[in-house]
Parts: sequence; structure tokens; C-alpha cells
Amino acid sequence: MKRNIVIATVAAAALIGGGTVAAYAVGGDESAPTQRQSSVRVADDRDNSAEDAAEDAAEDKADDAADDRDDAAEIRTQARTAEVSAADAIAAALKHTPGTAVAADLDDNGSNVWEVSVVKGDGSDHDVRVSADNGKVLGAQRDDDDDNDGRDDLAALKGASVDAREAARAAAAQGTVTDVDLDDDGPAAWSVETTKGEWKVDLKTGKVTQDHDDRDGQDDRAGDDD
Repeated sequence: MKRNIVIATVAAAALIGGGTVAAYAVGGDESAPTQRQSSVRVADDRDNSAEDAAEDAAEDKADDAADDRDDAAEIRTQARTAEVSAADAIAAALKHTPGTAVAADLDDNGSNVWEVSVVKGDGSDHDVRVSADNGKVLGAQRDDDDDNDGRDDLAALKGASVDAREAARAAAAQGTVTDVDLDDDGPAAWSVETTKGEWKVDLKTGKVTQDHDDRDGQDDRAGDDD
């Protein structure tokens, strides 16, 4: 009798244990697909985030390009209606603040003002504002940056025969000048922007050549008038 009871107990325990093992097995089989599905969802979320970021970056780039085109169009319009040329603005600035002009550009905020950068003999930079309507100097202030840009510009212009005003006059044959700047990235030259594109002016000969980096921009502006 006792033997039968022991056998029954062992059988019951085996059944209970087997059921438990089976339950764990079933539970393990059910959890695996859930984990795989979660991994797929995470991967999809990452892919979507990357795509969204790429789209946002593309939109920002397009917006910046559109803003640049609008600014350039506004400056070209100002240049065409300005009574005072870049060369005349440089002459007025130098009369007010003697030194070496290293840049001149139309302010892009619609104020119709030329901003001329003048470097004095001690290397100090001065910003001179000249009205594009009448050539009157509206003000001048020293640029207190601690860099040595002024001295570097004077060094780059050492031995030059063509100054900023002469470079503006030379490039004016290629359209109305909107910007003159000293480009010392590589062989030094005057970089001049006009309503027809961008140009390089040799510091010694005054020869005007197209800026090869701006060929696409030149094609885009081919329909503009001076």
C-alpha cells in the first residue's frame, strides 16, 4: 500500500515538473518572436530618424541657398541704382581715413551704404561707411579685433601696382561692381564681384580674369543686365 502511494506521488511530481518545464518551454518560444519584433521596430525607428534628419538638412541647405540668392539679387539691384561706384566710395573713404583700402562692399541690409575697410600704417583696421547716394562719409570706426589681418593684408600688397580702387575700375567692364576684397588664399589678387559674376584682378598688371570657382554662378547670372 505504501509503495503504491510513493509511486503515485512520484508520478504526480513528474507530471507537475514536466508541466512546469513545458510551460517554460512554451514561454521561451513565445518570447523570442517578441524580442525580434522589438529589434525590428527599433531599427525602423532609427532608419526613420536618419531619413528625417537628412530631409531637414536638405531643406535647411535649400533655404540658405534661397536666402543667399535673395541677398545677392538685392545687392545687385542696389548697385545698379547707386549713384556712387565702388571706386568712388573707396576714394571718399581714403580721403576721410588715409591708409590702404583692402575691401569695399555694399551693405546687404538695404541701407544703400558702402562699407570700406582701410588699414593704416600701424596695421590697425578701420571701417568707413560711405553713402552710395552721394558719396558722403557717414562714419568710421576702428576694428578692435586682436588678430593681425591688417598687417597680413599690407604684407600681401607689398610691391603691388594695382590698388583696390583701380581693381574696381578694371572689373567694372564686367558689370556693376558690388564687392572688392583682397584674396590672399594662394597667389594674392583682388577678388571683385559684379552683377555679372566674380573676377580676379592681378595685383601687378590689373588683368581681369574670371574666377574659375564661380563659373556656375556666372551662368546663373547670364541673363542679368548691368
